[in-house]
Amino acid sequence: MDDGELFPRPPAEIAPGAVHLPGWLDQDAQLRLLAACREWARPPAGLRTVRMPSGGLMSVRTVCLGWHWFPYGYARTVVDGDGAPVKPFPPWLDALARDAVTRAYGRPAGPEAYDIALVNFYDHAAKMGMHRDGDERSDAPVVSLSLGDACVFRLGNTDGRTRPWTDVELRSGDLLVFGGPARRAYHGVPRVLPGTAPPALGLTGRLNITLRVSGL
Repeated sequence: MDDGELFPRPPAEIAPGAVHLPGWLDQDAQLRLLAACREWARPPAGLRTVRMPSGGLMSVRTVCLGWHWFPYGYARTVVDGDGAPVKPFPPWLDALARDAVTRAYGRPAGPEAYDIALVNFYDHAAKMGMHRDGDERSDAPVVSLSLGDACVFRLGNTDGRTRPWTDVELRSGDLLVFGGPARRAYHGVPRVLPGTAPPALGLTGRLNITLRVSGL
């Protein structure tokens, strides 16, 4: 439950398999996760801008743990950056992801261990086009955590990038888990909402940490 909310935001299933738990991370947990993100962002294998095969640059900046994501695959080194070995995926993130799945679905997570983290930093101009997380060989749910400025998250369908879709506001500390029928749904972030981060974080912009099972 969010602290200080005039109108508390209840947990909600925004689509079959997609569960939003507002305020799942309290302030102390957010601060710990933010401190870890700042360490992960340091080189080598630090925060980078991703170039798509078309030549365009993504507006978010990204750092990976466990496996390095590049369009469209995974490697153990930063093949599209400094070539350094990818940073290790800490066991506590697996525990966090499994707890998130249990809380979202009301049942224990599956036997597969979470072994990938993608940390995306959004400045106020950044956005994420509609895409689906299709490079993993596992259908285990994706766990998404938000820090800093709120954003509009758009969850679409599995057939394409067009409607129908549902927009939901994700704020700092929110958890979103999408698996089952929503695991391969297209989704994106059309905009960040500047100036909405909790002042105690000292963060300008938005961090999104997505935890995945590679199946690799």
